[in-house]
Amino acid sequence: MICAYSLDRWPDLRAAIASLQNQTVTPHEIIVVVDHNNDLLKLVRETFPQILAIPNQGTRGLSGARNTGVSAASGDIVAFLDDDARADTTWLAHFREHYLEADVLGVGGTVLPDWAGGRKPAWFPVEFLWVVGCSYRGQPTSLQPVRNLIGANMSYRLDALRAAGPFREGIGRVGLLPMGCEETELGIRVLNAFPGDQVLYDPEAVVWHRVPRNRMGPTYFVKRCYAEGLSKALVVQLVGQQSGLSSERSYTFRVLPRGVVRGLLAGISGHIGGFGRAAAIVTSSVAVHDQRHDRAHVRAVGGCRLELRRDLGSRAHDGDQAVVEVVDVGRDRDALGVTFAALAVHGDTHVRLPRGRAGRGWRSKTGRGPTP
Repeated sequence: MICAYSLDRWPDLRAAIASLQNQTVTPHEIIVVVDHNNDLLKLVRETFPQILAIPNQGTRGLSGARNTGVSAASGDIVAFLDDDARADTTWLAHFREHYLEADVLGVGGTVLPDWAGGRKPAWFPVEFLWVVGCSYRGQPTSLQPVRNLIGANMSYRLDALRAAGPFREGIGRVGLLPMGCEETELGIRVLNAFPGDQVLYDPEAVVWHRVPRNRMGPTYFVKRCYAEGLSKALVVQLVGQQSGLSSERSYTFRVLPRGVVRGLLAGISGHIGGFGRAAAIVTSSVAVHDQRHDRAHVRAVGGCRLELRRDLGSRAHDGDQAVVEVVDVGRDRDALGVTFAALAVHGDTHVRLPRGRAGRGWRSKTGRGPTP
C-alpha cells in the first residue's frame, strides 16, 4: 500500500509503484490511497489502470489514508511503502520468509536515505536519520524483535491490524506538518492484542527514501525533533509511559551520548562537521525531551557529565532556551572545552557550570558557556 497526497511528488510516486511491480515476489495487489486530491487520483488511475487507486475515506492525513487502505485490502499481509520511497526487488521476499512463522505479527526493514544531491550534510548526525524517515544508528543490525516499525518500510498481518484497531487519527502527519508516532502507537496496540507474539526488524529488507533539500537544513531538523516530542507526549498519554518510552530510554541514554563523543572526536581529528553533529544531537535532544518532561544525561569525553533540558523563559519576553548543565566536570578540562566548542555551534544553547567550579581556572560567561 502507498498513500499519496501531492502532485508535486508524482515522479516519486511513479518510481514507488514501479518498484512494487518489479518485485521477485509478485504482490497480491497494489493499493494507492490518494488523500483528498482528485487530480492526483485521476492521474494514478489513468497511468496505472492495473492497480487499485482509491480516495481517502477518512480524515485528511496519513492515518486516515492508511485506514482506508487497510479496509480495502484483501491479502493476508499489508505492506506499507511511502510515496517517495523505492523498494528493493527482494523486499517482499524477505517479508514472506518471516511470515511463515505463526507468531510473527509484523515485519519491517532498513530505510536508506536517498539524499538530494547525493550526499548527506556533514553536520547531520546518523543517530537522527529518523528525522527524515530513515533508519538510524541505534536500531538493530541483525534480525531482532522490536516494539514498532518505521512507516516507510513496514508490514503487518491484516487480521492483526483489524484486531488492534485503526491507525489513530490526530497524531500522525497531515500534509507537510512534521508530526508522527502513529506507527509507534499502533505497533504497541498490535503487540498488546497478541501477547507472546512478535514484530521483527530485518535489516535485509531494504527501501530507499528520498530526502529533498528542504528537509536537509537545520530548521527542518529542529522543527521535526520538536514535533516528535509533541507526538511522543500524546503516545504516552494513550498507552502509558512504560510502553510509550521503552525504546527511547535506551536511545537517549546510550546511543546519543556515544554520538556526541563520536562527533567531538571527529572534530578534533579535523572533520569540522563532527562538531556540528555533536551540537545537533545535544540541541535536538533537548527539543525532543522537552515535550516529555524528561532529562537526558550525556557522559562526554574526559568523564564530563552533562544534563540536557529546556528551560522556560522566566519573563514574558524571554523565550525557551536549550540548557546544557555540567553536572560533573570530570578529569579533563581540555576535553570539556572541546564539548563547549561543539555546543557553541548552535547559538541558542546555554552551558552552565556546576556550583563552585567557576574561579578554579574557569571563566563563566552567561549565555555563552564557560571557557577553560
